[in-house]
Amino acid sequence: MSANQPLPRRTFLRGLGVGVSLPLLDAMVPLRGLAASGQAAPIRMGFMFVPNGMHMPDWTPTRDGRHFDLPKILQTMEPVRRDITVLSGLTHDKGRGNSDGPGDHARSAGVFLTGVQPLKSQGSEIRAGISVDQVAASAVGRETRFASLELGAERGRQSGKCDSGYACSYSNNISWRDAATPMTKETNPRLLFERLFGDDRQQERLESEQRRRNFRNSLLDFVLEDAQRLSRRVGHQDRAKLDEYLTAVREIEHRLERSEKEQVANGFDGFEKPEGIPEAYGEHLRLLGDMMVLAFQTDATRIATFMLANEGSNRSYPQIGVREGHHSLSHHQNDPVKLRKISEINQFHAQQVSYILQRLKSIPEGDGTLLDNCMILYGAGISDGNRHNNENLPVILAGKAGGAIAPGKHIRYHFETPMSNLYLSMLDRMGVPQPRFGDSTGRLPGLFV
Repeated sequence: MSANQPLPRRTFLRGLGVGVSLPLLDAMVPLRGLAASGQAAPIRMGFMFVPNGMHMPDWTPTRDGRHFDLPKILQTMEPVRRDITVLSGLTHDKGRGNSDGPGDHARSAGVFLTGVQPLKSQGSEIRAGISVDQVAASAVGRETRFASLELGAERGRQSGKCDSGYACSYSNNISWRDAATPMTKETNPRLLFERLFGDDRQQERLESEQRRRNFRNSLLDFVLEDAQRLSRRVGHQDRAKLDEYLTAVREIEHRLERSEKEQVANGFDGFEKPEGIPEAYGEHLRLLGDMMVLAFQTDATRIATFMLANEGSNRSYPQIGVREGHHSLSHHQNDPVKLRKISEINQFHAQQVSYILQRLKSIPEGDGTLLDNCMILYGAGISDGNRHNNENLPVILAGKAGGAIAPGKHIRYHFETPMSNLYLSMLDRMGVPQPRFGDSTGRLPGLFV
């Protein structure tokens, strides 16, 4: 290929069993690069879910519009304040009982991205609805190596009953390929790393993994020659971008190795975790989040879901001084001590999300940042964990969707506005317009410019 010809967008650095996809470089578009050529970067769409509701007084801004305040839970979002839109008043009616009785936790996760009431069955039958991420993936997924990525920090059961007669599949998944097929999430950062950067040829990939472990090679050692060759072809800005990207990949690899050594040294307190899953929950979330960022940056996928924990999770948080289970605390009955601890758990989760958003914001793309070309939704399918209510859900939408959103404000919608209206609008921005989605009643006003 001529040195003057643009690089293909699907350029990889290759070595034995390794295929490292690259971020968007100026050399991948003709003439003077992405910003000068007017070529739009792709829009990415991500959904991040937390269980057991929120302590809403510490979540909800008291002021609307651009002069909104950041309450206690959201104060960790200060570095990305101008990049987020806080949405109040949205409702998932199909998360309510609607004559189906108890099972609010299962319903809240099953409805979160589908807008469809999950089936409560005496047998093994499951039925929800196709989720918004998979509607988008079915249309734009062919453009990328992975149609979508499904991530989570807790595996959970996929069979049996987990909540008042509801199948465990509802509590443990938010992404649904169709009404009866949940998309299994990846919880192991090591396996996700190998999936993102391993070659598609299985034998070579396995050989590469074994050699890296035996000789303590970095994945990047296998593509060094290819990287040096590419570096000679591109301009100064692209070389800097390439070096920064490869450094980020290597840093993640170091963290995985350090985590695996800690697992061996500590012995897991009497139980065995799969190799690659950190002992520290925060590091687990950040490793998965960093790889989601890399997948967006390299256009390996444009669609991702991330469950920070399964719905109804009773995980404790000793790292922040909360040793009681999350679900148990969520039934607080207005006990001030329990409310304080719930708020601290909510702050911890928001801190991890803020970290991921800041990583997206730190990566230049075109004439803006990677975050500018994203729509990242963060929220829960329950509002108050004690009431198990599904109106006025805690929701943040981060990013500008390529300039279609003017963030940095708090929008308060009319009571009972369907959450599905937001999803219908997001699908429009992904270039996948639908006549309706879930229980939608129309597009969401006031969000998109």
